[in-house]
Amino acid sequence: MAVMLITHDLNLVRAFAQRVGVMEKGVLVETGETAQLFASPQHPYTRKLIDSRPRREVLPLVPLAPALLEARGLCVNYSRKRKGMAGWFGKDQFAAVKDVDFQLREGETVGIVGESGSGKTTLAHAVLALQRKSAGTIHFLGRSFDDATGKDRCQMRSRMQVVFQDPFGSLSPRMTIEQIVGEGLALHQPGLSRNGMRQQVIEALREVGLDRTALGRYPHEFSGGQRQRIAIARVLILKPQILVLDEPTSALDVSIQQQVLGLLSQLQHKYNLSYLFISHDLAVIRAMAHRVIVMKAGEVVESGETEAVLGAPQHPYTRKLMAAAQLGAA
Repeated sequence: MAVMLITHDLNLVRAFAQRVGVMEKGVLVETGETAQLFASPQHPYTRKLIDSRPRREVLPLVPLAPALLEARGLCVNYSRKRKGMAGWFGKDQFAAVKDVDFQLREGETVGIVGESGSGKTTLAHAVLALQRKSAGTIHFLGRSFDDATGKDRCQMRSRMQVVFQDPFGSLSPRMTIEQIVGEGLALHQPGLSRNGMRQQVIEALREVGLDRTALGRYPHEFSGGQRQRIAIARVLILKPQILVLDEPTSALDVSIQQQVLGLLSQLQHKYNLSYLFISHDLAVIRAMAHRVIVMKAGEVVESGETEAVLGAPQHPYTRKLMAAAQLGAA
């Protein structure tokens, strides 16, 4: 069987393809045997793609940086029907997250890695209080989410924002960019004037490399990388302290991915933001994270400083992930 593999994942191409074609703006700019093309790219665009590997730009943490977010004994269970006839009479509990502990400090990036179904996104949703937890505690700036009600919980939510994997699916196609980016302000600062809101939207767009010409346009008029910048502007406008980044670059090609990662690094350095960074791409986590948590079947199997864990993994599952990543990079 012949396979035509269409992807922006260069490591996947290098590992599995015999020949490769490189396209730019609808034109096939270069083609050839995979090993030869990667070893000696001829076209400038091919060289740009190959050079667009994530680069580590992690600043050391302040020694006494306070813990902004802390989870202890966090569990999330789902009810599911039993198999066969037993499903008519009862349900089982499926443990998606099992007894997870972690801490996120000011200015720190904690990476969460694992295969699909390992519980990464469920953990993030529980931290954001978008998913009901079954057990455990979550504290933000020393305060429990469980104890906060009404206005206090709303303020806590504004300080923790999320950027999703799919920038097109997470932006309403019926709203202009001005409405999308300003939506959070309308909720959390209802007394703000229309002109004041517009100025803050313009400033948020400027922070992510876009200008005021974007205000009246719609998401479909922008590229994938630009849409992800808009998604970042939408959360940045609330001046959060924590961003949960759920696979924020997996839908982007490698050159745009590098630009978005660079933007996230700049924003973190400028505002001392804390990131909970979910990804299956170990190269991205290695470039961005101070510490890493490895999850399998809802459990944390290994955690620690990024270079220590990824440089010398101790758990067999972590070694398996590293071996798969190194196969793709070989």
